[in-house]
Amino acid sequence: MLTAVKSFFRLPLMAAAFLLLAALSGQAQTFRVTITPALQQAALDGRLLLLLSNNDKAEPRFQVNDAAGTQLVFGVDVEGWQPGATQLVDMRAYGYPLERLKDVPAGDYYVQVLLHKYETFHLKTGHTVKLPMDRGEGQHWNEAPGNVYSTPVKIHFDPSTSGEIALMIDKVIPPIKDPQDTKYVKHIRIQSKLLTEFWGRPMYIGAHILLPEGFDEHPNVKYPLAIFHGHFPADFGDWRTTPPDENLPYDTSTRFRIANYHKIEEQLAYDFYKEWTGPNFPRVLAIEIEHANPYYDDSYAVNSENLGPYGDAITYELIPEIERQFRGIGKGWARFTYGGSTGGWEALAVQVFYPDEYNGCYAACPDPVDFHHYTTIDLYNNKNAYYVESDYRKTPRPGERDYLGHVSTEVHEMNQRELALGTRSRSGDQFDIWEAVFSPSDADGYPKRIFDKYTGVIDSSVAVYWKEHFDLTHIIQRDWPKIGDKLKGKIHIYVGTMDTYYLNDAVYDAEGVLKKLNNPACDCQVDYGDRAEHCWNGDHIQPNYISRLRYHQMYIKKWAEEVKTRAPKGADLKSWRY
Repeated sequence: MLTAVKSFFRLPLMAAAFLLLAALSGQAQTFRVTITPALQQAALDGRLLLLLSNNDKAEPRFQVNDAAGTQLVFGVDVEGWQPGATQLVDMRAYGYPLERLKDVPAGDYYVQVLLHKYETFHLKTGHTVKLPMDRGEGQHWNEAPGNVYSTPVKIHFDPSTSGEIALMIDKVIPPIKDPQDTKYVKHIRIQSKLLTEFWGRPMYIGAHILLPEGFDEHPNVKYPLAIFHGHFPADFGDWRTTPPDENLPYDTSTRFRIANYHKIEEQLAYDFYKEWTGPNFPRVLAIEIEHANPYYDDSYAVNSENLGPYGDAITYELIPEIERQFRGIGKGWARFTYGGSTGGWEALAVQVFYPDEYNGCYAACPDPVDFHHYTTIDLYNNKNAYYVESDYRKTPRPGERDYLGHVSTEVHEMNQRELALGTRSRSGDQFDIWEAVFSPSDADGYPKRIFDKYTGVIDSSVAVYWKEHFDLTHIIQRDWPKIGDKLKGKIHIYVGTMDTYYLNDAVYDAEGVLKKLNNPACDCQVDYGDRAEHCWNGDHIQPNYISRLRYHQMYIKKWAEEVKTRAPKGADLKSWRY
């Protein structure tokens, strides 16, 4: 029993023993959950989430986040939940931002439960794992089609009393409609042979494709490929063929402190349409890749021990098929990558790992490109990811800040939320996907922890693996004698000096390495936005809330000029410039 608890929570032995004793001896109020028969025809696996909120501004499932106003979530893993059976949420449930139900103050709450469903995968590695397959929503547990949940009800909860509160799961999240083709925007989805072999079931990747103006009128022209990397795209983003909706309700962007931001977004999307279809804009195929997977809303576009060969699948299966169907030039010199945040890391990573297949990368506010600065953690020299430790105190490491440096959350708190949402790197969130992509597989087939999710203690052996496989700064420096001639002039990195997640710190180290490269010199660009938050992308004229909506205009035009200096002799640089 003790061993099972240790495995379940991934806690140190003493912590697991304490929790077991507390669960057996405590008389705190608990929750007993049932699924209505109409929603359950077979045994179910997943993460059962209990959500409590002290307000009715929204359903509790939409009120859990890293902000100060977050509400409560407690999670337990369930396996083989049989029809008609019940599940208990009690002291064993791990929570955020309060760790246990006993910590919840007595009072009135709106309560809701949700089962984030897992499916079984028999991997090529021989392991069997249970994970939440993406179902078209981009790995959001509170919106995933097929997940079942309860109608919120108001209760009085008092952890000092005994007894059970009965909750019935009576709703299911409906399917999401696929985006529809239009004159300019097309969609493609293919079954990947490589990923199907790895995951042991049919696996698909796709893309949303923006056709250039005049595509039908110029049937003999072949086009370069502009590859935008980023989080899960429901459709081609920041694109609109009609003026903004004049009836949009008034809104305020908390992040940017801007009124009527939705109208600004629609206006910029419409402006892009006018520029894209107007004279003198480079005629290229622009694509946004859809590669959500059982761990996250995208794969980081690289080959990974836990996610499989997404890098090869995208580069050698998806992209050639897009170019075949939509008249791409189909050569490495005529492809380039760009993106921000996750997409910024991907844009740089694929350029480094596939130097012959891409001819330029524009990486804005990239995820950590040097693991000496894994946000605010030095994976190579720190012992604990959560605290700066000394003899007499533990100082929490900051996780998020604003442009003035004011801290809003800590690394420990961000990971506590993830652990409440899912064990074994299954939260579908940021630190867990880094772990899933960068780590080797553990003995159970799930990603090996870079640090203990509960205590923050770093596993230095995993850090060594990360360094040799995914520390982009280290890899560029290590492999420069082999890849330098293929990368010179192709790397562009942009970041704000007050990036929300401290991503500029890793870029500082990367810049130092890039400047010292020789034989050949890197001829790379690294640029900083003074006091700019996440995700500054190199625009020194427009404010961040505007420039973040203009990736396509900025980088496509920039590349179209640069490619003149890097295209091979005889390359077609004119037919697509009509």
